[in-house]
Amino acid sequence: MLSVAVVGSGPSGVYTAQALLQQSLVPDVRVHVLDRLPTPYGLVRYGVAPDHEKIKSLQNSLRAVLEDERVTFVGNVGVGGADGVSPARLAELYHAVVYCVGASADRALAVPGEGLPGSYSATRFVSWYSAHPDIGTDPFARDALAARSAVVIGVGNVAVDVARILARGAGELRRTDVPRAALRALEESRVREVHIVGRRGPSQARFTTKELRELGALPGARVVVDPTELALDPAYAAPDGLPGALPLPAVVRRNLEVLRGWSVGGGAGAGGVPGSADAGRRIRLRFFLRPVELLQRGGRVAGVRFARTAPDGAGGVRDTGRYEDVEAQLVLRAVGYRGVELPGLPFDPVRGTVPHAAGRVLRGGVPSPGEYVAGWIKRGPTGVIGSNRSCAKETVASLLADAAALTRRTAADDPLAVLREWGLRPVEWAGWLSIERAEAELGRSLGRGPVKIPDWAGLLAAARDENG
Repeated sequence: MLSVAVVGSGPSGVYTAQALLQQSLVPDVRVHVLDRLPTPYGLVRYGVAPDHEKIKSLQNSLRAVLEDERVTFVGNVGVGGADGVSPARLAELYHAVVYCVGASADRALAVPGEGLPGSYSATRFVSWYSAHPDIGTDPFARDALAARSAVVIGVGNVAVDVARILARGAGELRRTDVPRAALRALEESRVREVHIVGRRGPSQARFTTKELRELGALPGARVVVDPTELALDPAYAAPDGLPGALPLPAVVRRNLEVLRGWSVGGGAGAGGVPGSADAGRRIRLRFFLRPVELLQRGGRVAGVRFARTAPDGAGGVRDTGRYEDVEAQLVLRAVGYRGVELPGLPFDPVRGTVPHAAGRVLRGGVPSPGEYVAGWIKRGPTGVIGSNRSCAKETVASLLADAAALTRRTAADDPLAVLREWGLRPVEWAGWLSIERAEAELGRSLGRGPVKIPDWAGLLAAARDENG
């Protein structure tokens, strides 16, 4: 039998487990999927926006893998931290360990004032409305949503997600699993203007067309785009591509068409209808603005100073020497994720990844027997959820090529029993099902569908109540 631990139960971890189950080179495989949290699914549970029900339904396919009799979900087991198990000790229990721990840190702006109250990472905001237990009910429920104007720095799908949640009516979110404190705060939100700002042009924005169009379909909100900023982008004037250059990707052409329609029509209002009557909230899409400083008043964020940029003719931008201040009492940065070093594993601080060769962890440039990586910690925070499938298959192919040597190593007959001897309290699949029942009951008591439990104590209490 080949015994494998997969660290991380998000898409990359579950796809790794699935690839191990589907291969035929080693017919007898046992997979333990470990997670620091007592809940599975990683960013599908704690990163996908609550109103993106179709994407969240991916949990159903991940669930099918975790319910396979050859797979065991092992939640509430940290790896590499002070309260968890070290990679060296974990290697004693399994023939191989695959680390699928993602990229949990956000990139900083590195500008003055970034640490002011009212300035947060979009990652933290997403974790708050997704009920991640590390965040709890603070800080947004307390004071951030007293803001009138919010600036979201970044032009990717995460930026669009957080802007949409800020602009969406809380009544529409009642049918989602948003936790009570977040829903209450969003109901009381005073935000009336949301700026989504990028330092480059619309042709270089990273959002998908589907996400972009959703902004124009928000009831009670109006999208505003400045046609003069769009016109600065050479690709905007030549949507089929510049002479002598490669044709524009299809997603860029579609995005430009959506933005063109909004700018010509004076913005999209309720239902996405251009030029509709004045709406309750405005979403302003801004381009060619680079943040240089967060302004303060009374010790809190009061705005953002931007340098006006322009295309430099080489695919980048240059500063023009002009500046613009945008009022904001809430600033969310959405400029990318970054991998975090896991104590006990080698780490490349420049790339934010674990050094590897086709998924094999490299120590001192040499493959480390039995240690592998997949997902963002392997390749960096790139691609969509589906990109993790091919990434996992490559890593599993390397692991299977090593299987004959790996199975000659000693592995524990009952790794969970050893983990308990070491003082850990694993939450298995029955515990997760108990959490699901508790969240369904919480929702029923509130007249809603399932509502997430947002704190560690509540999750662990529900997990221990396995008899329902």
